[in-house]
Amino acid sequence: MTAAILLENLEKTYAGGKRALEGVSLSVPRGSMFGLLGPNGAGKSTLINILAGLVNKSAGRAEVWGFDIDVHPRNAKASLGVVPQELLFDAFFTPFETLEMQAGLFGVPPRKRRSMELLKKVRLDDKAHVYARTLSGGMKRRLLIAKALVHSPPIIILDEPTAGVDIELRQMLWEYVRELHAEGTTVVLTTHYLEEAEELCDRIAIVNHGRIVADTDKGTLLAQARDKRVVVTLEQPISVAPAITGATRTELLSGNRLDILYDKGLVHAGTVLAQITAAGLAIVDVSTREADLEDVFLELTAARAGR
Repeated sequence: MTAAILLENLEKTYAGGKRALEGVSLSVPRGSMFGLLGPNGAGKSTLINILAGLVNKSAGRAEVWGFDIDVHPRNAKASLGVVPQELLFDAFFTPFETLEMQAGLFGVPPRKRRSMELLKKVRLDDKAHVYARTLSGGMKRRLLIAKALVHSPPIIILDEPTAGVDIELRQMLWEYVRELHAEGTTVVLTTHYLEEAEELCDRIAIVNHGRIVADTDKGTLLAQARDKRVVVTLEQPISVAPAITGATRTELLSGNRLDILYDKGLVHAGTVLAQITAAGLAIVDVSTREADLEDVFLELTAARAGR
């Protein structure tokens, strides 16, 4: 099946020589919940803007829902809904008018428009006819999502959708994103909240300095993390942390708690604990934590930076 989004050797160099994208090749499967992660300045926004037709690429090719963005730009744009980071609205339009105008720009005939249906889905139907400037930040964020869906695109890109919103609204947005995905929409999510990507996405790509440093399913990506942490509570307080062979870091958190980071490919937890016991220290409690997406992200981006 044709990918929802297909990029081949995509390049972008801005005036002045700044290279934002370097040979980016990426395939977003249809029907997936795809996470696009990366630090600030990594090239995520440039990539999204190229797909949306707001920035011209320097080289390479890109397809959206099977349409080449150069050969069939109108079809490519119609296949994509983008929810930007910025809260951009006409202050004197109501939410209903905002959606009606957006639908008109995409050529949706009046009889096929579903402005009130979308407002109800994002829980703004009671605000349909008030000025957009009176909405709270969270309401405006929800209106942006509805605005991106007026032409029923098969793909939606959510660019930092929960930036600056409270926990309750974030949970509500997560729930709605899951509903969209369950209905068959391909969702591409960029976020700085790595727990969001870990919770929502089934496949994740990480971009750093304009290059793709990872592109795989979430489980495989998490398996790349080699470090594991064990926190040991000792019976008696100590003043100096013991030397642990195979540990990448041993830190004394308090008088009787040790935080040990070790490479699980080189040493086992039992070996670590045996060394503590051999040092004459009695253990009363042990807790372990597997690596999460944040650990993988930091490892991959640090490696690319040459650290």
